Amino acid sequence: MLSISAAAATWFAPFVLPICLYVCFTDMREMRITNQANLALLLVYAVVGGFVLPLDAYLWRYAHFGVALVAGIALNAGGVMGAGDAKFIAAAAPFIHVGDLRFLMALGAAVTLAAFLAHRIAKMTPLRRLAPDWKSWSSGKRFPMGVALGGTLAIYLVLGILYGK
Repeated sequence: MLSISAAAATWFAPFVLPICLYVCFTDMREMRITNQANLALLLVYAVVGGFVLPLDAYLWRYAHFGVALVAGIALNAGGVMGAGDAKFIAAAAPFIHVGDLRFLMALGAAVTLAAFLAHRIAKMTPLRRLAPDWKSWSSGKRFPMGVALGGTLAIYLVLGILYGK
């Protein structure tokens, strides 16, 4: 059982899942996660979160945003991740219940591995012809982490609906 409220996940999912799909798409196509997507994610939390979470939890989760943003800026400065990835992680952080952090780390690792393998397989097969102009196909060793990050948040919320408190 996950710590996230099934009711909160149910309310967040219809708004967050399209943003996650958009992030996956734009990162594969352009190798960038747009600021508009990150701002939309924050806006969803600001509006929907205020209605579906207790006030103390709603406010406390803004600290998740701050911590993730500072960590992401440091990792970006060190060349470990892109700025869009860091901003997406920060914008997604308020949706995560702190009690689910260990589960989320494992889920993120599994989704990243699956996304990486699927991307590399598609890159080497005729599937690539479906979208021949995507920058991710010719980005060398770089990988569009938005696929893994957006996928992780989307799967977490769906699992929250099914197995949340």
